[in-house]
Amino acid sequence: MANGILLTRAPAALTVAFLLLLGTVGVSVNGQLQFGYYSDECPGAEDIVTAVVQQAAASDATILPALVRLQFHDCFVRGCDASVLITSTGSAAEVNNNKHQGLRGQDVIEAAKAAIEDQCPGVVSCADIIALASRDAIAMTNGPSFQVPTGRRDGLSSNLRDADVLPDVSDSIQVLRNKFAASGLNDRDLVLLTAAHTIGTTACFFVKDRLYGYRGGAGSDPSIPAPFLSELKSRCAPGDFNTRLPLDRGSEFSFDDNIYRNIRAGLVPIASDAALDASNATAGLVASYLGAAAPSFAQDFVGAMVKMGTIGAITGDAGEVRDVCWSFNAN
Repeated sequence: MANGILLTRAPAALTVAFLLLLGTVGVSVNGQLQFGYYSDECPGAEDIVTAVVQQAAASDATILPALVRLQFHDCFVRGCDASVLITSTGSAAEVNNNKHQGLRGQDVIEAAKAAIEDQCPGVVSCADIIALASRDAIAMTNGPSFQVPTGRRDGLSSNLRDADVLPDVSDSIQVLRNKFAASGLNDRDLVLLTAAHTIGTTACFFVKDRLYGYRGGAGSDPSIPAPFLSELKSRCAPGDFNTRLPLDRGSEFSFDDNIYRNIRAGLVPIASDAALDASNATAGLVASYLGAAAPSFAQDFVGAMVKMGTIGAITGDAGEVRDVCWSFNAN
């Protein structure tokens, strides 16, 4: 039990159906988080977020995986409190930590917040908008459609060093497991949430050490299959930090389980994804989603996303509902 939620998994085939059922009856989750939290005070809030995300994706489809990443980065630092959106405190703000490098989508959250404020001022938190936008982004890449509980409040703190706790692409599998455990997430959650890399790209900056500086030397990661190593080096020349690579080779535009096939085959560019095949605990889970558990992948992924979205959630009278997402309220 953590934050009021029993952390044992529901039967996989029931997960999405159960979540959708909760969404229709307003059942409370994680204390005061609940499905349909804004149904009385701002009934159009979720539709507004969806419309803003759709509009953003129409001009730049790469914003969809960026929005999923934004939620992950928010929730892993001080909990899901929109601290990552704060810029008003200058260079001391959390978002300026190098662990947030390349983070995008903040403008989409601000646009959704402004549209909601026109309809329901002072009601919907930025933290909830992040969760809703991430949910919509998954659905818009042919992923599962699902409900998320809302009722989060926005945090009152955003500090540069707080983001040091974020997982890093160079983390070993044990470090990754420890960091997830510190947030109340288990090995299955690690494997499932890593599968968010089924969509999107990464920059050569996050791959360079595997190609040209493995473990502080001048060589390459020997675990990378030779043909794939040649492919990566042809895309990421020494000193090229900006070229983009698909996280899920051959399937970066659509939500599916192909990421697990690539992990098993060693065909993933970033080391932290490859690390899932380096531990019996996580490698077994990866294999299970390519075998008997394959039909439950999408449902289990939804369960992990909803669970992640409850990390450190501020509810009740604590925190605030910001007027704008980039700044704490004045009073």
